[in-house]
Amino acid sequence: MELKPLKTIIVGGGHRSLTYANLANIESDKMKIVGVADPDENRRNSIAKLYNIPPERCFNTAEELAEAPKFADAVINGTMDHVHVKTTIPLLKAGYDVLLEKPFSVNEEEARELVEAAEKYGRKVMVCFVLRYAPFYRKIKDLILAGEIGEIISIQTSEFVSYHHMSTSHVRGKWNNSEKCHSSMLLAKCCHDIDIMMWLMSETKPALVSSFGCNKQFIKENAPENSGTRCLVDCPLVDECLYSAKRIYIDHPDRWSFYVWDALEHLENPTIEDKIELLKTSPYGVCAYKSDNNVVDHQTVSVMFENGATGTHNMVGGTSSGTRTIHITGTKGVIKGDFEKGEFTLSKIDPRPGCEHEDTVYDLKIGDDTHGGGDLDLVRDFVAYARGEELSVSCTSITDSLSGHLVVFLADKSRENNGMPEKVIL
Repeated sequence: MELKPLKTIIVGGGHRSLTYANLANIESDKMKIVGVADPDENRRNSIAKLYNIPPERCFNTAEELAEAPKFADAVINGTMDHVHVKTTIPLLKAGYDVLLEKPFSVNEEEARELVEAAEKYGRKVMVCFVLRYAPFYRKIKDLILAGEIGEIISIQTSEFVSYHHMSTSHVRGKWNNSEKCHSSMLLAKCCHDIDIMMWLMSETKPALVSSFGCNKQFIKENAPENSGTRCLVDCPLVDECLYSAKRIYIDHPDRWSFYVWDALEHLENPTIEDKIELLKTSPYGVCAYKSDNNVVDHQTVSVMFENGATGTHNMVGGTSSGTRTIHITGTKGVIKGDFEKGEFTLSKIDPRPGCEHEDTVYDLKIGDDTHGGGDLDLVRDFVAYARGEELSVSCTSITDSLSGHLVVFLADKSRENNGMPEKVIL
């Protein structure tokens, strides 16, 4: 029997939602976008036009959508982190399965509430931990499952956040202040990495978590001498400061454009002059050392697993380039690699005469995808999940995602308490 495309509604028409919805344009037999809910009229109308959505299937909020008669199979929920649970539960109650952007909650209480709601209403919730679908990490998972490095003793992951990404998202942008976005730096940026650690260590469970970190760079004390408060308004260092909004955004107008120029979406072709004027008043034009950011710029997380293995994750923001690295030590060998390069080495113990180790290099570089080739595979897996078909090893159901979220919440609690270990209770 030929399966019909999964009728899907976009809730929160941001960058990630539209990326996932693009499967409907590429493989129309799998997904069809039939509705939208977004409080921004321009964005809502733009999405409606793109997918030929009639006015009666356009809504201001997820709550309005949930109150209307059910007309689709599923929802892509790409709202802001702190409203994920609030917007998802009414949709589950209304009968929709949900593809939910990460992190699925911003605290432990809400995380458990959403897990219980999915079970109560018998709906499927899949979390967008897209790195599980990147060929780089998928191949590493396959090698671990095949026993190539034996039992894991230690897993070390790192994320280096580039200076322009750090500036845009975590110093000046949407995730720069936990009181406003309700999300810590670790949760907003590194829940991917912690999830990867939990996924690769899925034969055991996390038991204890400890963490240290702070904001060392982006503080008033480090502001250059004679600097102003706004780069394009009162700062004489606008052409020389590393974090000048002119140098980061005007000299690179297409980089991070979806975030930086969102207030110009009503203009068909905004000019450089339009962008300069916007930066004079928008958060992206504030001095990086004098913004209202309160999130850490570096943090280390340590995890003890129930079977005695250990894991560490290091996040460092403000680096010259952004990448993720991984180093896994097992009883039979080691896997170490660089996600940005798309390469890792499997190094197996080789005790034969004249040998020490046997190395195999894997090149899995994927272009034109910020998540290493995983975006559309994630959506394909969600379609299969909603249809009740066979799933891949990467599938991130709501219950699969709980342990990683708990590790993040407890790591931040530990950091706030000078590294005091926290017990994980699943």
